[in-house]
Amino acid sequence: MTSIDPMRRRFPAAPFLVPMILALILVLTPAVPLVHVASAREAEVPQHVCQIDWRRGEWHIRQLIRCAQHRWHVPGGASMALYVADRESELRPKAYNGYSGASGIFQHLRRYWPGRSDAFGFGGWSAFNARANIMVTMRMVHREGSWSDWGF
Repeated sequence: MTSIDPMRRRFPAAPFLVPMILALILVLTPAVPLVHVASAREAEVPQHVCQIDWRRGEWHIRQLIRCAQHRWHVPGGASMALYVADRESELRPKAYNGYSGASGIFQHLRRYWPGRSDAFGFGGWSAFNARANIMVTMRMVHREGSWSDWGF
């Protein structure tokens, strides 16, 4: 004579219902991304925004930062953005920290730049391109609401 498990006798559909309920929970629960992924629209930066040739010198770099801040307001305004850029690189687009690998105007770390540039419309651009570095920074700080990644 075979014995029947007491749970099976009370709940004969349990072996089928439990996996089905778990599958429904997985399907119906919204996925929460671990990292903010920019939408296609968010990642685009129109080419006509802040058409300032940064290669013409420091004054033009300052104007580009002011223009980008005007478009994507950041905490502390243009004066804070200029202060951070000056502290990080002395407004030198080719600034490079050999120890950390930080690059460009706002000294983005080499390991973070590809993800940041992709997320904010400059995928494949160099961190040494002042326009890309400034636009990515302004959009990032605007979204985050702080300069905490720069220690401010």
